[in-house]
Amino acid sequence: TLAVVEDIYRPYKPKRKTRASVAKAKGLEPLAQLILAQDHNTDPEKEAQAFLTEEVKDVEEALAGARDIIAELVSDDPKARAQLRTYYQNQGTLCSKAAKEEDSVYSQYYEYTEPVRKAAGHRVLALDRGEREGFLKVWVEVDLERAVTQLSKMFVKAVSGGACALQVRMAVEDSYKRLIHPSLETEIRGQLTAQAEEGAIQVFGENLRQLLLQPPIKGKVALGLDPGYRMGCKVAVV
Repeated sequence: TLAVVEDIYRPYKPKRKTRASVAKAKGLEPLAQLILAQDHNTDPEKEAQAFLTEEVKDVEEALAGARDIIAELVSDDPKARAQLRTYYQNQGTLCSKAAKEEDSVYSQYYEYTEPVRKAAGHRVLALDRGEREGFLKVWVEVDLERAVTQLSKMFVKAVSGGACALQVRMAVEDSYKRLIHPSLETEIRGQLTAQAEEGAIQVFGENLRQLLLQPPIKGKVALGLDPGYRMGCKVAVV
């Protein structure tokens, strides 16, 4: 699928300036790799001292930069994204609430939740319209702890990782909250909208087909009007 191809290409995709790219420019990538290896004999704070420069003032700044690099590596991992994508599709919840205190045709969605896997097309399109018109705030929600735990199982050596494992765990949590969740939320909502629009086109197409297949009215003249302001009205006589 296109999503899988995008996941594979993601690490090679040209990026704008990110926290990870800034940390790499400061020479912190070797420290990030050292921490990610999670040797229980490695003391990350001691190792970080070797990376202090004019740009990296103290140990905490060095460790924060290393975690930013690890967070981006986690975010770009195709297997991690695929696993979480499946989790979002199966366990995610589509939510909405009122964006302003004002009655509208969208009032039924002012406090609304529905499983992503069961979201009906007409409701998805209504939520999109309400959001565009400023009446709704819409988002996709999942169990944060469960999502972070899934990621941690892939990247954190809980028992043998020592102090480095704690740094990786922090990076994984940051990666999920700051990079992965916003990206997957946008992707899932885009998929729901695309499916809803395709379904709507099929319904309208079938309705039009039934109209066009109606038998002619014998001995009568039919006048058809297509009203329009910008381009004027079109008229057809059959």
